[in-house]
Amino acid sequence: MKKQLLIISLFCFATIASKANVRLPNIIGSHMVLQQKSTVKFWGWSAPGENITIKVSWDTATYKVVAGRDAKWITSIKTPEAGGSYAITIKGNNLIKLEDVLIGEVWLCGGQSNMEWSGDQNLPESKAEAPNATNNKIRFFYVPKSTAAFPQDNVEGKWMVCTPEEMIHFSAIGYFYGKNLFEKLNCPIGLINSNWGGTPAETWTPAYVIEKDPIIKKGAESLGQYAWWPSNTAIAYNAMIAPLTKFSISGVLWYQGESNVGQYGSYTELMNDLIVSWRTSFNKNFPFYFAQIAPYDKYGDNVNGAKLREAQTNNLKLENTAMVVLTDLVPDVTNIHPTIKVEVANRFANLALVKHYGQEAGPIFYPKYDRMKVEKGKIRVYFRELNGKLVAKDGDPSHLMIAGEDKKFYPATGKIDGSSLVVSSPDVPNPVAVRYAFKNADMPNLFSREGLPVNLFRTDDWDN
Repeated sequence: MKKQLLIISLFCFATIASKANVRLPNIIGSHMVLQQKSTVKFWGWSAPGENITIKVSWDTATYKVVAGRDAKWITSIKTPEAGGSYAITIKGNNLIKLEDVLIGEVWLCGGQSNMEWSGDQNLPESKAEAPNATNNKIRFFYVPKSTAAFPQDNVEGKWMVCTPEEMIHFSAIGYFYGKNLFEKLNCPIGLINSNWGGTPAETWTPAYVIEKDPIIKKGAESLGQYAWWPSNTAIAYNAMIAPLTKFSISGVLWYQGESNVGQYGSYTELMNDLIVSWRTSFNKNFPFYFAQIAPYDKYGDNVNGAKLREAQTNNLKLENTAMVVLTDLVPDVTNIHPTIKVEVANRFANLALVKHYGQEAGPIFYPKYDRMKVEKGKIRVYFRELNGKLVAKDGDPSHLMIAGEDKKFYPATGKIDGSSLVVSSPDVPNPVAVRYAFKNADMPNLFSREGLPVNLFRTDDWDN
């Protein structure tokens, strides 16, 4: 009798299991954009052992996969050049039809509030653009704010067509970046918005990365707790990035760092590890372009913000990264959220167009400190990525400081000499170090001839 009941129970279980419906993660759905000329993953859940077939309207192949005993399945499908729209059917016990799927370029927009900022926060540029924002070839996926103690395999949200009503809620930098790419590349653009105002980089970094590095771990332990955003290690990554890592993307835009000013000493290493870990998780060495935090006068210590910008500059040593400098795009240094976003997006777009897509675009080189030479009571500073002469807007070069061996800095004057800068002060007859724009709120006036600002620098490594 017991044996008969066991057989009946197993038969009933198998019958129920065989009728389990195929399910997809939310990132795979109608109106999505798939990365062009790529091998993309399709995955989901169903009954163990269930046979699943996938058909796509851009080719005649039938893709087959069998769900594992863990009720998961995954397969790979090749995508053509940009185009669409296309239809996709996934059939197991049930039938799923995905419609209006485009093939194009997909970018992930991450970070904290300056990446999140949109028309919802009364951003003038977004509100002015919204009435003209209807574009069927631009698609949005907005990842809602959430946290998790461990990496998740799904995330809420769905793909939306760009309309005035949807655009007003989306990252302004993300939208204007996507619009620029669409106009230059003439292909569909998919934008994934995964950001959270106030979050430090540690929350976006996998836990194993922080646990294995004492320097980063010490920085994470010094983070404060706030009411409106999390600061615990990895919990935003687990809920808002990990579920996306099977989805093929072209690259990442990142605007973050304001909440890590107090951890400037560990930030370079932290961001290097974040970038590498994301690339590992996505299994792709994608470009990672980031914005340097803008001048702001309320960071407390007068140079901590500058030191964070310096730390960001050091991240450029990592391959396939690039940075946009924003010291000329700040209407009000008392506002941590500069209202100029279109130009930030355009500078990001120029980077992608030139470096990633090999096209002609606007300037991308922000002159950076190269070396210095002491010359009879003066210091001559040389630059890299200058491409010509220096330009000082509205007068002589500003925001220069110079110091002797006593490590005391005094205001200095600067004179442009072609592609170099000569710095001096009567208060420092024997100079040994120069700093440029090295205070939190400095908005200096040195530019390349193409109009991009010279990045802040210091020739010393002193603590003061």
